[in-house]
Amino acid sequence: MVFMKDVTLAIVCALVTNASAFAAEGMWTPDNLPKQELQTKYKFSPDTHWVEHVQHAALRLAGGCSGSFISPTGLVLTNHHCVNSCVQQLSTADKDFIKTGFYAKDQKDEIKCPEIELNRLDTIANVTDRVKKATAGKSGEEYSKAEKAVKSGIEAECVGKDAENTRCDVVDLYHGGVYDVYKYHRFQDVRLVFAPELAMAFFGGDPDNFNFPRYDLDMGVLRAYEDSKPAKVAEYFPFSKNGAEENELTVVVGNPGGTDRQLTISELETTRDIDTLHALLRLSEMRGFIEQFRSEGAEHSRIAQSDLFGIENSYKALKGRLEALQDPAVFNLKRKQEAELHDYVNADPARKIKYGAAWDAIAAAQATYRNIEIPYQFMEGRGSFFTKYFSFARALVRGADERGKPNAERLREFTESRVPSLTQQLFSTAPVYPEYEKVKLAYSLTKMREWLGADDAFVKQVLGQQSPQVLAEKWIDATKLGDPAVRKALWDDKGDAVAKSNDPFIVLVRSIDAQARAVRKRMENEVESVVNKNSELIAAARFEKYGTSVYPDATFTQRFSFGEVKGWEVKGQSVKPFTDIAGAFARATGFEPFALPQSWLDAKAQLNMQQRFDFVTTNDIIGGNSGSPMINRDGEVVGLVFDGNIESLGGDYWFDERVNRTVAVHSGAIIEALHKVYKADRLANEIEAARKH
Repeated sequence: MVFMKDVTLAIVCALVTNASAFAAEGMWTPDNLPKQELQTKYKFSPDTHWVEHVQHAALRLAGGCSGSFISPTGLVLTNHHCVNSCVQQLSTADKDFIKTGFYAKDQKDEIKCPEIELNRLDTIANVTDRVKKATAGKSGEEYSKAEKAVKSGIEAECVGKDAENTRCDVVDLYHGGVYDVYKYHRFQDVRLVFAPELAMAFFGGDPDNFNFPRYDLDMGVLRAYEDSKPAKVAEYFPFSKNGAEENELTVVVGNPGGTDRQLTISELETTRDIDTLHALLRLSEMRGFIEQFRSEGAEHSRIAQSDLFGIENSYKALKGRLEALQDPAVFNLKRKQEAELHDYVNADPARKIKYGAAWDAIAAAQATYRNIEIPYQFMEGRGSFFTKYFSFARALVRGADERGKPNAERLREFTESRVPSLTQQLFSTAPVYPEYEKVKLAYSLTKMREWLGADDAFVKQVLGQQSPQVLAEKWIDATKLGDPAVRKALWDDKGDAVAKSNDPFIVLVRSIDAQARAVRKRMENEVESVVNKNSELIAAARFEKYGTSVYPDATFTQRFSFGEVKGWEVKGQSVKPFTDIAGAFARATGFEPFALPQSWLDAKAQLNMQQRFDFVTTNDIIGGNSGSPMINRDGEVVGLVFDGNIESLGGDYWFDERVNRTVAVHSGAIIEALHKVYKADRLANEIEAARKH
């Protein structure tokens, strides 16, 4: 994999944020679109009605993806890799929908996904003054408590008495420069309608991942239900019959997970030298043991498929980000941006007094972070206990404790507004496979001993005189937490059932929870609160200089990205923006990962070989945008976002319109495949009928 190693400082520096310039760069909140620039560049003036329609037709998958309504009866379009876990959870040894695909020929055949929640953004309200008033003059633990309390209070008020259908999140924008409360309509009855074979959704596999040309039908179709009936929605996106042409305006509406374009140099150094390196090492080791497990038989291969898919995708993405951070030109760009803001602050004595110490404070917090990052990962994170049983047990033990506290004093994941999402996971009917969990747990216990050291008190407490393999076998053979009915009974019990439980995982969580909470408290009070408070100050300085003419870093909230269909050049070679179905057959070798499914081979004679398949645009996206609708100025779906090109992997830190590209499935390819390959006429007809309204 190559990431623009020949980029020059002069070119990069031309990309410094400029309030007067406008390119495809930008992930804009729906309440702050660059309307004047859109009119100038694209002759496009989205009015309030257009923005509200798009906002309400787009969706967030709470697990980390995007989607959109595409019919008035709750039909939802997203990526296959966003529903992959659902497809696997609904599969069995006899019916492996990952291999064969899934299609509900009738509505009654649509099957509920155990863990998918859809969020429709209804309103955004600014609560900046309230949050800043609550935290004013505070620092450390006092700041952390005040911030959590005010956020929890705002969310509780927003949800009111409708927690079942409403979700509210207080969102930090511009790293604390703005606080908004996002109110969502929550859909938790979400059913699978269609998913192609993985071989077609991920044609080309890891070799083609983050590359182009591509020939993937990376799509999945869900349906939102309410009161056991298909949800009736007023706002949805019709499909475009012809898609978008070269140089045509395209709008991506999704929920980019996070970018670090406004971090300080000290934070970026921590990301480069600690977080990304450690994550890559862990992912590479996890990939190894999961591949070993999968090699032991067809059923093992099926069980671990979803985990391996996610790990390989994350590894390649993080590797690209690391290469971006290791490129001196990119870091020089970041230093230049930070220096310009520093100079602005230092030019005025009042500004210097108010904001000048913020960078040093954040740098000091990074030093603290480096000292506690490993204990945090292995005590509070999942580093030591990579198994669903531990996650269930921690939710039960902490839930029993936290739900007895006032809402404002709880851990954030146990506040009233977040409990429905937590219990959806806790009560999930998705199967748990003990033999696989034993392998995962033994591996993670081994890593705990390796990273913390055999003489560490926490390691001794957990392992005692036993080996990781023996403990994993012992605990998992004895636990009852694989049964969702058992988990629900423990959660619902109003007495002390959890406190008295002798389940080995509940006993484990009770025994180590004090240490885990202690390292979490240090992270919150000595690192996060310091970074948050001082990031607010830097954000205030940035606002004084630029205002909201710049966009905030991504926060897994709805953003609009504006671009156009356009290829690019690689080492003097032109990359065309479109592929077609003929290209998929030409690329096929008959061997994985370039083996077309039999369904496509059988349908070859009926397919329009000139039908455009995948295409690229200049839209600015990042992880979390997977499944985002790509629409035209008329609000019609022209594509389905599923990837970026290799050059876009540095998009966490900067954007270069010359080479960064979004990769999408063409709307026409979706309809062509549904009708001619999968004979999914019920689904295709519903999509096409919506286009006529």
